[in-house]
Amino acid sequence: MPTDIQSAINNVIWIDKGRMSGEPCFRDTRVPIQTLLDHIDLDAFLEDFPSVSRQQATLFLELAKTALLAHTDEST
Repeated sequence: MPTDIQSAINNVIWIDKGRMSGEPCFRDTRVPIQTLLDHIDLDAFLEDFPSVSRQQATLFLELAKTALLAHTDEST
């Protein structure tokens, strides 16, 4: 991953094994990244873009989360 992108990620996300059981959180908070993902209104998106299936959107979000957090774990 390019250094500038990794740096941007590290400015937003932190993983501290001693806080929130090591769950990725927004930097300097105890708010898990998963909380934001849980609050994304997938139904509204799918209503606006009916050609995208729920399965496609859900898989993309899971892949993006996995990729992002994998890169975050590498830097900790």
